[in-house]
Amino acid sequence: MSSSSARSASAKVTDRQGRPLFLDGDKAIVGAVQRIAEARGVSMARVAMAWVLKNPVVSAPIVGATKPRHLADAVAALDVGLTEDEITSLEEHYTPRQPTYF
Repeated sequence: MSSSSARSASAKVTDRQGRPLFLDGDKAIVGAVQRIAEARGVSMARVAMAWVLKNPVVSAPIVGATKPRHLADAVAALDVGLTEDEITSLEEHYTPRQPTYF
């Protein structure tokens, strides 16, 4: 993933163990989240949290809220019912990976 910000210019591309922080499919996944969010008129955070909430292996999503709107998006995600086509577009580029930054 590339960006033109000063932060991205100095950002690491691997964690301390040399594992990549960004995979090739990440950009496609972000693009799918953005397309769904724009089509529904909601934030990307709501779409992402809606996917987490529908995932049967997640029993308690962790919301790293640093602003009140983060909590509002997390709660509002309860009302976003993703279609099978949307779920497929979100998951088609996903590849499992090990945790990073540990």
